[in-house]
Amino acid sequence: MIEVTDKAAAELKAILETDEKDVALRIYVAGVACSGIQYGLALDEEEKEDDIKIESNGIKLVMTKDVEEGLAEGKIDFIEDENGKGFLIRTPNVGGCGTCGSCH
Repeated sequence: MIEVTDKAAAELKAILETDEKDVALRIYVAGVACSGIQYGLALDEEEKEDDIKIESNGIKLVMTKDVEEGLAEGKIDFIEDENGKGFLIRTPNVGGCGTCGSCH
């Protein structure tokens, strides 16, 4: 199951408090790179009939079955460092290949 870390949940709850609508965090396939599938995050007001719906750390998540299977052990985290801050999807057993320079 996909886990939302405490830090990511706190940041998401702060964002969601300003929105009066019932929204979920949608996880989607954003593309494919040399290190594998790249996932994206977006706030979504609409759930599709075939969506998988889960809740982690008080955050409602929606995604397709393919995404759920690909991120079975994934974590959504929030990072803040000298390069900036933002949400990050961590997937186990996926590392950068080091050939294109965009993998971390």
